[in-house]
Amino acid sequence: MASTNAQLRSAPLFAELPDEALERIKEAVAEFDVAEGAVLVQPGAEGSGLYIVCDGTVAVETRGAGTIELGPGECIGELSLLTPATRSARVWAKTPVHGLAVSRPDFTEMLKREPQIAISMLGVLARRLIDTSAR
Repeated sequence: MASTNAQLRSAPLFAELPDEALERIKEAVAEFDVAEGAVLVQPGAEGSGLYIVCDGTVAVETRGAGTIELGPGECIGELSLLTPATRSARVWAKTPVHGLAVSRPDFTEMLKREPQIAISMLGVLARRLIDTSAR
């Protein structure tokens, strides 16, 4: 299995960050494993953090945009790092999934120590919003 640094670097959200910032993020992540069919996110639930898929595939079901599949390196819930807005999609594991999770409180604390992380992430978040709106 790849190192945590490599797993974080594979996510577009963190790919452009300097090594020092990546080390800060690494301190805040928790690994998780879920079985096929497990639900990671329910629509209407408060967003609590970000998931990064390291191994496996998840299905993201959204109203009006259908279902998309995400695999290794993809992020789910990145906007919940910045706001407690409720989730708009249902996300479930199509296969067994191994991943990394970052909670909003841990991320907020990390940003206080390393604000450059937020600046580096803004472009990626903007592109993801545009992509989502285009679907």
